Amino acid sequence: MRHDWIQADWPAPPNVRAFSTTRSGGVSRGPWSSFNLGLHSGDEPSLVEQNRASLSEALPSPPHWLHQVHGTSVVQYSARSASEMEGDALVSFEPRQVCAVLTADCLPVLFCNRRGDRVGIAHAGWRGLAGGILEATVKALGGAPSELMAWMGPAIGPRVYEVGSDVVEAFPGELPTGFTPHGDRFLMDIYALAKFKLAALGVHEVYGGAYCTMSDPERFFSYRRDGVTGRMASLVWLDGQEGETQESA
Repeated sequence: MRHDWIQADWPAPPNVRAFSTTRSGGVSRGPWSSFNLGLHSGDEPSLVEQNRASLSEALPSPPHWLHQVHGTSVVQYSARSASEMEGDALVSFEPRQVCAVLTADCLPVLFCNRRGDRVGIAHAGWRGLAGGILEATVKALGGAPSELMAWMGPAIGPRVYEVGSDVVEAFPGELPTGFTPHGDRFLMDIYALAKFKLAALGVHEVYGGAYCTMSDPERFFSYRRDGVTGRMASLVWLDGQEGETQESA
């Protein structure tokens, strides 16, 4: 089955590869149908492993999966990195090391530098975003933030992401940016908040942010919409040589 994957639309160097998966093209069934990549989502593990094996066929090496906890820890990819290390961001400075995060409403933020020798990725739910996951990732990438660019993958959109005052209070410096009153609650624009935080860090080239996982059940998993559901992956890596072309997704 053909995969309906989303290529990162950013002016990255030619040796930087990045995309997000969608829910189509896999073997999982029921609420995890069909390209579920989350082993801890309640799905049959053997089916998830089949989906992960299918994903790996389009990659230079299997992805490095993190045990995500909505925190601010950043893992630097190395040959000694254990699988499922706890963290919510991953950076790599070597070719063919595939950095990945899993999401189903939270915001995946992918990074590269202009020289094309550093990449990173962050899992930015509202807790991680408020706690400083983007700041920690930019710091781990090193160099001048102005030399970085970012692409925001599919996340829950600003027209449907309803939150309470407790979430608003976690972003004291971002009002009114990112929040719109909605009755006795608020609508949160996670894309706008991420751009605001990145700009404050000096990262001004920010792309993406055009999708809504909750509003598009045919294409995306959404925890907020469905509760029991699968997980999509966003991935970024450096090719071994500049000018190589990625296998068509």
